[in-house]
Amino acid sequence: MEKPNNLGSMPPLAFPKRILITLLRLFFKLLYHQIAWMYDWVASIVSLGSWQNWVTSVVPYLNDPKTLEIGFGTGHLQVALSQKGISIYGLDESHQMAQITQRRLASMGLRSNLIRGDAQVLPFADNCFHQVVMTFPAEYILIPASLTEIRRVLVNDGVVIMAPLAWITGRKPLERLAAWVNHITGEAPEWDAKSLEPLKKLGFEVSWEMINFKTSKILIIRMQKSLHKEYG
Repeated sequence: MEKPNNLGSMPPLAFPKRILITLLRLFFKLLYHQIAWMYDWVASIVSLGSWQNWVTSVVPYLNDPKTLEIGFGTGHLQVALSQKGISIYGLDESHQMAQITQRRLASMGLRSNLIRGDAQVLPFADNCFHQVVMTFPAEYILIPASLTEIRRVLVNDGVVIMAPLAWITGRKPLERLAAWVNHITGEAPEWDAKSLEPLKKLGFEVSWEMINFKTSKILIIRMQKSLHKEYG
């Protein structure tokens, strides 16, 4: 959204939309930190009950023995991959999310390998993970330094599985409202495969597909560490 020169030149709904977007993004930031205990509840409402299905839809793509999840949130994918027998590690910058996930894993008798940290400075050795997974990551994933770090910690031919976007596609009034809110806040933008080109320049072989549900769809991106292209 371009910044207008003055309020008088703005379209009638532009200013209310801008205020709504600002408030929602502030709320989402608080939701990931100070009020993280509400996260699953709010995510379920916003996604009309589809949130956990969206997150765990990446499980069939993950089969190698050692995996890093960046941005593990409330830990549902950590549980699913642990139960699948994968050695799963997790990195997240939110202290509150780390506590929630730690408790969730402990309550199920599962081991936790959780670290608080920054995706731009991953605290892991080179070539130590077979897979990296991210579900609905924040804007940090668009920073080249994050992708360079992810590539560094992957083994040769290692794979990144990412579910970055979801869309509500149902046509009932509530579904249309949820789709509109997600669109204007930037949570569900128009998809253009050309946006993947920068990933290829960072040393990945990239493919994508859509997974369709009854009233929604999600984007799955697969990025394989290329042995023939070094970043820089």
